[in-house]
Amino acid sequence: MTPKTILIGLDGATFTVLDPLMAGGVMPHLRDLVADGVRATLRSVVPPLTPPAWTSLMTGKRPGEHGVFDFFQKETPDSRYFRFTSSHDVQSATIWSIAGDCGLRSNVLNFPLMFPPPALVGCLVPGGWMPWRQLRLGCRPAGLFDRLKELPSFNPRELSHDMALEEKVLEGCAAEEYLDWITLHTRRERRWTEVFLYLMREEPADFGAILFDGVDKLQHLCWRFLDPALAPKDPTPWERDVRAACLNYFRELDGLIAEIVAAAGPDATVLFASDHGFGPTSDIVYLNTWLERRGLLAWAGDRGARPDATHQVGINQIARHVFEMDWDRTLAYAATPSSQGIHIVRRAPGGSGGVADEDYHRFRDELAAGLMGLRHPETGRPVVAEVWPRDEVFAGPFEPWGPDLTVRLEGDAVVSILRADAVVGRRPEPAGTHRPEGIFLAKGPGVRRGEAVAEMSLLDVAPFVLHSLGLPIPDDVSGRLPVQTLEPGWAPPRLAEPVEAASRPLVGASVAADPIGAGVALDAEEERLVLKRLSALGYLE
Repeated sequence: MTPKTILIGLDGATFTVLDPLMAGGVMPHLRDLVADGVRATLRSVVPPLTPPAWTSLMTGKRPGEHGVFDFFQKETPDSRYFRFTSSHDVQSATIWSIAGDCGLRSNVLNFPLMFPPPALVGCLVPGGWMPWRQLRLGCRPAGLFDRLKELPSFNPRELSHDMALEEKVLEGCAAEEYLDWITLHTRRERRWTEVFLYLMREEPADFGAILFDGVDKLQHLCWRFLDPALAPKDPTPWERDVRAACLNYFRELDGLIAEIVAAAGPDATVLFASDHGFGPTSDIVYLNTWLERRGLLAWAGDRGARPDATHQVGINQIARHVFEMDWDRTLAYAATPSSQGIHIVRRAPGGSGGVADEDYHRFRDELAAGLMGLRHPETGRPVVAEVWPRDEVFAGPFEPWGPDLTVRLEGDAVVSILRADAVVGRRPEPAGTHRPEGIFLAKGPGVRRGEAVAEMSLLDVAPFVLHSLGLPIPDDVSGRLPVQTLEPGWAPPRLAEPVEAASRPLVGASVAADPIGAGVALDAEEERLVLKRLSALGYLE
């Protein structure tokens, strides 16, 4: 069996970086693929963040429809406490579950929120923030991990995330450690590719999907070495070495892409997608400080976590600010910077704090207006570009779990939840941060050749994949088949119909039917290391 469709995910990929690399000969194979296929800018979801965005790509639905908003999830819609998001929170059918319903096999590697492992017809090796010690429990079918151990280069500490291995360099990113860190991610992409090629040979599937996440990591920490607009006129030897290592990463990635495409064969549809794009960031906006200055947030006197309440957090102090706040006087707060959201404290029945139900919409609208009026202290320009109320951007059955307001900042600013002396601060050196404009590339039967087409939605990728597999597109997805990418009138042979969405079990429920990985959770040390990694990449500032 040769694969009908291959999805190659490039986490955080942007044409801003890829176009110069293709033009400069660093990525000739990707350049040739573009020339032989179709390309489009891929508009991400709100927020343009790894967990909700990849989940939207694999489901064709928005966060309010599939249930994933952030790296962290409220325990209940009214809770102040958050936990790590997991596969149990993906409350929608995915590309691979729909394919399995129709009797097709899938091999899926390194995608986020695939642990504990959901039911899958085919092979699964999860990644996406899962510690390496859990990798055996995350692989399926049973016994796959032991088979992979026989591969000459198999190294679970590098294949998945060895948080301890990355912690030192990420915490400070000392100059002398950059090169080793970049080389680590270059090796990781090779290891993932070898597993993928092994499965293509030994466990052939109709659909294969692999995610290369080093693109995102390098761009977070090395953006100034990748963005042509930030290239120093007179680089130091160290800057030249880091730049060369980054180019080598993309050169090696290009070769791995060529191997996968060659193994797939000329009749396969191959597509590339990113969950979001990237750009530079220098300004930091301290939302909780802004709320405090408006009298909407108050800090507790000791500003420290209460020892007797630590067990309520469950994820090792990510919600420490919950214990630092005076909840009798706090009306709104930003829980995580990655969500770019503000939560409004609702008054409990019979309580005295928070915002009463009858005042909620007025309070929310006034808060949004205040955010839109925020000005940069140096330039006087607006700091906030847009503010979305929850019911506008997260409409769907899981809307109550989303933040009440979500902001998009102007220019290159990012959100911080820390308490600061000023509302707006500035980094000493530019870093990389997410942008909504990702990439879509495709080639294969029925795909237009040598064309750049109109912007697509991230939600359109799932319909494209299902169409390429000859599967019908479920009526309940929000994405649409991007016909601008296809030759007029072309359609693959139609295969079996999937089961009705209403009768399909939720992903979280399907895990319980298979005990592999069920009930497994991160221990305290793993949680601490995951949080340090998210913090180092700028997600928990």
